[in-house]
Amino acid sequence: MGMGQRSDSGIPRSYRWRLHRNVLLFIALFLCLLGAMAWAEHSGLSRNLIGPIFLFSTVMIYALIGISGRTTDPDEYFVAGRRVPAMYNGMATAADWMSAASFISLAGALYLQGFSGTGNQPGGLAYVMGWTGGFCLVALLIAPSLRAMQLYTLPDFFHVRYGGRWPRLLAAWAAILCSFTYVVAQIYGIGLIASRLTGVQFEIGILLGLGGVLLCSFLGGMRAITWTQVAQYIVLLFAFLIPVSWLAYKQLGTPFAPLAYGSQLARIEALETRLMNDPAELEVRQAHLERAEMYRTRLLDVEQSLLDLRAQLEQRVRTLKAQGADFASIAQARRELLAMPPNAAVAREQWQRAQADNLERSKPLGGMVPHAREFRGDPAGAAADRQLFETSQLNFLALVFCLMVGTAGLPHLLTRYYTTPSVAEARTSVAWSLFFIALLYLSAPALAVLVKFELMNSLVGSSFEQLPSWIAQWARIDPALVEVADINGDRILQWGELKLGADIIMLATPELGGMPFVVSGLVAAGGLAAALSTADGLLLTISNALVHDMGSSRQYTPRSAEGRVILSKFALLAVAMLAAFVAALKPAQILSLVSASFSLAAAAFFPAMVLGLRSARIGRSAAVAGMLAGWGLTTYYMVVNGAAFRQFWGLAPDSGLWFGIQPLSSGVFGVPAGFVTIWLWSWLWPEKPSPVLGSSADRSSSHYPGL
Repeated sequence: MGMGQRSDSGIPRSYRWRLHRNVLLFIALFLCLLGAMAWAEHSGLSRNLIGPIFLFSTVMIYALIGISGRTTDPDEYFVAGRRVPAMYNGMATAADWMSAASFISLAGALYLQGFSGTGNQPGGLAYVMGWTGGFCLVALLIAPSLRAMQLYTLPDFFHVRYGGRWPRLLAAWAAILCSFTYVVAQIYGIGLIASRLTGVQFEIGILLGLGGVLLCSFLGGMRAITWTQVAQYIVLLFAFLIPVSWLAYKQLGTPFAPLAYGSQLARIEALETRLMNDPAELEVRQAHLERAEMYRTRLLDVEQSLLDLRAQLEQRVRTLKAQGADFASIAQARRELLAMPPNAAVAREQWQRAQADNLERSKPLGGMVPHAREFRGDPAGAAADRQLFETSQLNFLALVFCLMVGTAGLPHLLTRYYTTPSVAEARTSVAWSLFFIALLYLSAPALAVLVKFELMNSLVGSSFEQLPSWIAQWARIDPALVEVADINGDRILQWGELKLGADIIMLATPELGGMPFVVSGLVAAGGLAAALSTADGLLLTISNALVHDMGSSRQYTPRSAEGRVILSKFALLAVAMLAAFVAALKPAQILSLVSASFSLAAAAFFPAMVLGLRSARIGRSAAVAGMLAGWGLTTYYMVVNGAAFRQFWGLAPDSGLWFGIQPLSSGVFGVPAGFVTIWLWSWLWPEKPSPVLGSSADRSSSHYPGL
């Protein structure tokens, strides 16, 4: 079959067959690696070697793909030559989409918040519905029209459609901001996984994973990223489905978790009812309430409380020494003394956080809501409960809206549809993306339910001396991931004495379910693939915005296309190092950072992009005003309701919320503000859309519908 024989999409059939062969070869090699690791563990290979082998072997495979795809050709670097078939672009998009938030944290959100949530927690199903529904918007409103324009980046659209400098600059800055927030979350996830697999410090784990990111994206741009993402999707698919199927078979006798996990909900409800009324659990709740009261008392006079606490701890050390206590007791007292806040400001921040945490954990089930509770009107007959339920509903709907609209505005995601050979292939690619994402998203709620049952049924009630080793191992990486303390002193683990972060639920599933360590290595490799694949696309988006979009009008930018590609590579390297530094500070949980980036993308891009695609009457100044209004309002709401801002100014945590909406869903205010501003501006000061001014995008202006 010669190169001249082409399919309906315009891609040579021989090229397609070569792609199919390479993908099947990769699947076979990966299964061989998995089988070899399982055999090696069975033969006695140390766990300390299995983890690093998984890490380095998968990263080196991605690196080889990236190196083989190296290029300096602009079409290849920015849009993979526009010859990626729909199915493979769907796989790459799914990998790009299944970030650390989806792979690592989605099941954790469903575990912690249940399906419907309560109060300020929107519920885990909001993420599933919002992210999946966003692709429907992409298919209906965005992807085909953008592909027809044959551009390189999303800011290119704003330049082609509206002309002038400001629309493109604003789009470039917005792309940098939302993508940087997103990529910090991915690199944080990379650090978690790399440090767990290799045993190195978290910061060193970040650098190890960062090397994999750069090897995949630095040399080949979108061409290399596309095919590494196809490989990474295969890895994360196996890594997600194998443990959830294993756990389902263990508990339910069938590996088809999405079809069978519903039967566990009734058992979880019975366990939750028992735990709510258990005397030992009530003791733990009372102890947390007393701790919260202790912190409240300290906060009445922080400086004096700090002096008194220091004096008490110093006296305790002296007393232990005088009594001839063992070295461990004296060392523990000294550690508590050294861990004291250095000044009143730090003490106030720590004690406020500890007070809020203990108040939350003094509630039934440690502050967690019943997993699948059903409301019928007023759930408890009390006005406070009704208000909590209404607030939960608002947060649920607000988050679904922000995730849907944010998906339709994410620059790194929309750029993927520039890589297909035709508009029809772009539309088909969205359908493939939904299919590949659904394979994992249908299993995420099942995983959360199965993990919660395993914890309640098997771990709770265990002796502290017999707790599994994975608890201490994960706690060493980041204490926020796992917290266990014998609150009531009975040396038996109660539900209220165990606190798991959302970012550990998926990663610890194999160890929690008693699976071979090779499955733990596989899950970690899948999480690494999810984080690497998304980080690749985000870093490329940021570097392209800096060089291709913001630097295109500057005199010191290279004139040649090859020069701009090279400069984009070095910008990518610089941004990656900065993101690694920020991620090492552990600014927030993965899911919170990612959700914030969706709100920013929704407010900055969606109104001007949708109206610009659908109406030729929207002018440049209206688009600029709408972008500034939506982006500015969203950023303002996030900042003034951020925990650090309110603590710094001594403000109550939730006093600045509008209708109880959490700051991660601030796009629910910014998007309408953008639409209203554009409409009003166009009505008050109508203008004819500006023609496209001289740029490399001029050649695509004829593809714009309606102009």
